[in-house]
Amino acid sequence: MAETVKNKIEQVVEQACAADTNIFGYDIWTHHILPVVQNAKQLAPRFDADPEIMEFAALLHDYASIKDKALYADHHIHGPIEAEKLLKRFGYPQKKTEAVKEAIATHRASVTMKHRSAEGACLANADAMSHIEHVPSLLYLVYIHHGMGIDEGRGWVKAKLQRSWQKLREDVQELVRDTYEAALRVL
Repeated sequence: MAETVKNKIEQVVEQACAADTNIFGYDIWTHHILPVVQNAKQLAPRFDADPEIMEFAALLHDYASIKDKALYADHHIHGPIEAEKLLKRFGYPQKKTEAVKEAIATHRASVTMKHRSAEGACLANADAMSHIEHVPSLLYLVYIHHGMGIDEGRGWVKAKLQRSWQKLREDVQELVRDTYEAALRVL
């Protein structure tokens, strides 16, 4: 059952990424959502996190802001609500849905929240890793979406990377240290 629900969720999220109303463009699917899924799967054993919960939370962590640009600023608040609607529609168990919602609620680096679960900590790290590993997607966000100038955009990306770095657990920092340091040198 979980695999069927996962496939349906993947379709819904990818379709939302492809929609004209998605302010981030379709590339958020390939350059952020899928990398966060891969990172979450890689990190789950390190955090003793449930791999199934991690996959669902990673797929849905930014869904609210992709679906509706008005939800972008508070997508960590709206995300759990949107995730619950989808998971309920596809018959996903309520207890697991609650774990997915909890992880999504605490994933943002720019909003300091205590992780109340291994899955929340794992998702936050997977998301931060993705920012560090996929700097071009952040550059797209600042220059295309936000319309920033070169210096303002560079400063925004650098601050985002620094927040993401601070969010990472020490052992996870070691996995991306070279990439992080190279990105900061370029910026």
